Amino acid sequence: MEIIVAKPRGFCAGVERAIKSVEAALERYGPPVYVLNHIVHNAHVVNELREKGAVFVRHLDEVPRGAHLLFSAHGVGPDRWEKAKTLDLQVIDATCPLVEKVHHEARRFASKDFTIILIGEPGHDETVGTMGWAPKHIRLIQTKEDAERIEVENPEHLAYITQTTLSVSDCQEIIAVLHRRFPRIQGPPKQDICYATSNRQAAVNALAKEADLVLVVGDAESANSNRLASIAQGHGKPAHLISDAGAIDPQWLHGVRRVLLTSGASVPERLVRGVIEYLQGIEPCTVEEREMVEENVHFRLPKVFS
Repeated sequence: MEIIVAKPRGFCAGVERAIKSVEAALERYGPPVYVLNHIVHNAHVVNELREKGAVFVRHLDEVPRGAHLLFSAHGVGPDRWEKAKTLDLQVIDATCPLVEKVHHEARRFASKDFTIILIGEPGHDETVGTMGWAPKHIRLIQTKEDAERIEVENPEHLAYITQTTLSVSDCQEIIAVLHRRFPRIQGPPKQDICYATSNRQAAVNALAKEADLVLVVGDAESANSNRLASIAQGHGKPAHLISDAGAIDPQWLHGVRRVLLTSGASVPERLVRGVIEYLQGIEPCTVEEREMVEENVHFRLPKVFS
């Protein structure tokens, strides 16, 4: 069997920053350190941090007054900041800088009294946080059909922003519909979909055609991981999103000579290595890493650690 390992894959700069923020807080302040929601969408990462002393909560009322609290990479709305202040919480903001960029755009367009169309997933942590910054201005859509149906009061004062982890091609199609229907619509000066999401999707688009099977290591809650599997399926390839090697069904491998392996932006590299070792345990395998683009993006830790 041949294993093609896509690169780039795995941790993006925002995820790396968020995880290091939790570890730095535990080292500086000692456990427990509280985290609102999962710091990133990966159960393995969350469990490892939990074992080190991180406590993950869904509501701020679960956090003791005056405790240290991290906001996750997905960001939050201003209501969470205000609530944290009333509880005297020591907030460490681990919001990905690229998500914060979208928050800034929402505030900027709202300050001009624009209607803002947010392209994103209902209920996703990032989408919920973004909507909180301009709740009276934002309208949420997810599909081309939504874009065809949406009506706005003043098309002359209209803008769009997007979730950072969407399918690049799907998002482009939705934006094209919005431009056709509302020629004066404004958008961000630079696309909101993050570099890591774009790069990982481009790698799968380029390499899927060579594979008999595509395996994407990632969490079911991870939007960008789900996108990678969907893209491979769009090329007519059997593709599966797996949390780790233990999720592989041996029946998937019958007749397979070439596997494309990749991982979402919140996946530790050791889980990818685990899949390779699993496949090598079944039969002899060659492993080839294919680097489609070099990534050298790094974000500084929050100011509290500087």
